[in-house]
Amino acid sequence: MEEEKNFENILVSARGEISSAPGLNELEETRIKYLGKKGVLTQSLRKMSEIPENERPKFGAAVNSAKEELNSLYEKKLQELSSADVITNTGQDLTLPGRRSISGKLHPLTVVLDEIISIFKKIGFIVVDGNEVETEYYNFDALNHPKDHPARNIQDTFYLKDDILMRTHTSPIQVRVMEKVEPPVKIIAVGKCYRRDAVDASHSPVFHQVEGLLVDKNINFSHLKGVLSYFLEEFFGKERKIRFAPSFFPFTEPSAEVAISCRACNGKGCRICGNGYLEILGCGMVDPNVFKYVKYDPEKYSGFAFGVGVERLAILKYGIEDIRLFCENDLRFLKQF
Repeated sequence: MEEEKNFENILVSARGEISSAPGLNELEETRIKYLGKKGVLTQSLRKMSEIPENERPKFGAAVNSAKEELNSLYEKKLQELSSADVITNTGQDLTLPGRRSISGKLHPLTVVLDEIISIFKKIGFIVVDGNEVETEYYNFDALNHPKDHPARNIQDTFYLKDDILMRTHTSPIQVRVMEKVEPPVKIIAVGKCYRRDAVDASHSPVFHQVEGLLVDKNINFSHLKGVLSYFLEEFFGKERKIRFAPSFFPFTEPSAEVAISCRACNGKGCRICGNGYLEILGCGMVDPNVFKYVKYDPEKYSGFAFGVGVERLAILKYGIEDIRLFCENDLRFLKQF
């Protein structure tokens, strides 16, 4: 009869659409189309009254059998689409292995700076920061660098306008602290510095510096040597030898360069160090002229200062050969720390 023929056509179409459904959304639409409350098979059952009474049991059984068959096909296809290696309609392959989230780590310069600060805090130094944009007065004049002093040429920097420049060292922080605080003063000044240096394996126009200052009554060079020896032994290890050699800095007198023994040859001399030692920082007793700028009585107070580049310390501690590696964001380099 005509109804049975139409029903068979519907069943064939339903089987084909379920089997060929490309994704979960399409499969659900097919289920609703044929098996939903307003679906084709449901509507077929409602037409039972139009079928001769003696054929109704046979037709009803056929519809129910078809519903069971299509439900079975639907469940099988649902399982297939949920577990097979196919791309879903969201554009994501749910069967691919998950991606590990990468946890961030501290930059090697941050690691080194944190270690430096930790060592000096143990012996009572306070950490201070200051302006990266400075005036010539604080960057040069108040540090015993008059305009005609040749030392200014060594620290040529980036001028913004007139006497406003990017600081060449963190020493201006020390001057500003001494202007506001009466002795004793015991600080380390940290931050970025800027100099007009050509970029190569050992120079950068931007670098990080830590400078220390201690001012009080009866401070002498032995105090300076004791503090720096303690710091270097804590940072590099007690097996490294330390050497002080006379030098010159406009804001300290007397002044010294501090070197540590080469890790490769233990101070004997090799192609890396030449004479067995590697220069690491500058230091000295604060020049009385600097005290006059901040209105400290040089007859009453004395003090020492030192400065070291954070990149320099990191290079020597970890055996890094090129300063440019610190700012290239190469994960192969950064992951080592």
